[in-house]
Amino acid sequence: MTQDDNARLKAAADKLVSEVLQRRDAARSIRQRALAQAAHSVVETRTTHTLTAAHVGARPESTAAIRTATVQTAGYLLAIGDSWFDYPINDVLTKLDAHYGYNIESSAHRGDAVEMMVSHVGQLDKFARKLDKILALGASPKAVLVSGGGDDLAGTEFGMLINDIDLTIAGWNDQVLAGVIETRVATAYRKLIYAVNSICEQRMQHKVPIVVHGYDYPVPDGRGFLGGWGILPGPWLKPGFDEKLFVDLDTTTAMMVTLIDRFNAMLVALTKDPDFANVHYVDLRGTLSNKRANDEYKQWWENEIHPTGGAATFMLDTDGFKEVAAKIQAVLVQLPPMS
Repeated sequence: MTQDDNARLKAAADKLVSEVLQRRDAARSIRQRALAQAAHSVVETRTTHTLTAAHVGARPESTAAIRTATVQTAGYLLAIGDSWFDYPINDVLTKLDAHYGYNIESSAHRGDAVEMMVSHVGQLDKFARKLDKILALGASPKAVLVSGGGDDLAGTEFGMLINDIDLTIAGWNDQVLAGVIETRVATAYRKLIYAVNSICEQRMQHKVPIVVHGYDYPVPDGRGFLGGWGILPGPWLKPGFDEKLFVDLDTTTAMMVTLIDRFNAMLVALTKDPDFANVHYVDLRGTLSNKRANDEYKQWWENEIHPTGGAATFMLDTDGFKEVAAKIQAVLVQLPPMS
């Protein structure tokens, strides 16, 4: 992407952020007027924050006279994303909360492509509101977590990425993949990062670390959410392979390795951009098994695209979402302490 392209993209992100923050500031003004009119019934609380040893750089107030509540936390996280951050019962965020002690505010919405996240009806309005909520506590976010890209690839249009098995060019359509991953999804990610940085700079006068993750290697076996029957979501991969006559599961599983590697390479390239020095990448490949012997992969994948530990498999001994959260935590603990 050229400097001119980046400049235009950043300008588009700034324009979107201006609209988002105008709406947010208007909502805050309405709220303040409402509180002023109901002053007799307004409850005021003062909260101090006790942070874990990982954040000893923070200096919470300690005056007992004003301490009406103490929040013990490993830090505040903001999240934008897809179903890996918004899955029934458990997901990556609930695991980060339960196993690592974070307080998390999320605008994630299952089914959202990255393009949707940065549209005019996307997640940024909610993100700005969640950020204000954290700042109102006298705290600041340790990081912004981003999960996205799966819904830009998988789903009803997945077959468009594949050339029919009977063609001499059978397999992934390189031109289509380049257009989707390296152009469309990468551009949407860039706009999202520019927008998040802009919101944080305008609200806090500094950027916040952004943590993005790739995906692991799934097995396109045709399993949807809770089986994918009737109106339930999924499957997201096998129908596209079937459409192009790829029915051997060994072959399609190997093809998914190629696709996921390409997606991860796109994210790595983003982190090397000088504009995105605050962006940190989490490599999840090899976290969840895709081995088909004895159906080992089913211990780690609840369905074609979601780890175990969620709605239908939270009682298994293995917990895919927990393992993903552990990989993200390994990056979070390396970030600078909050100031």
